[in-house]
Amino acid sequence: MSKVKYQLEFAMNSSISLLFDYIGTSSGMSEWLADEVRERGDEFIFVWSGQEEVANLIRYKEEGFVRFRWQEDEGTKYYWELAIHEDEITSDVALVITDFAEEDDLDQSKLYWSNLVDDLRKIIGF
Repeated sequence: MSKVKYQLEFAMNSSISLLFDYIGTSSGMSEWLADEVRERGDEFIFVWSGQEEVANLIRYKEEGFVRFRWQEDEGTKYYWELAIHEDEITSDVALVITDFAEEDDLDQSKLYWSNLVDDLRKIIGF
């Protein structure tokens, strides 16, 4: 079954550098994205309830974005990305999440990301 690409955008009350600390580092991601995140070069191990999932960092721009591909999706076009966008006029900062999900799981996947970002917002004081 093929997956569909979707994007979610969340306004963040944060500086770009602080937000990037939470999306671009294993220590930052382990505070909101997973129970634990370990890093070995471009390989990131995400742990939820004792279960490990491995993703490879495939693109990265300091204070801009991180893009990962789950090892199970290797050889496909599927990835997930956490990106920071700053409005040129207002300087408002947003977190833009790009991911892929099967059609039947789309609403659940969007809700999952929304809940994770709610946790992140609490941590950074939104």
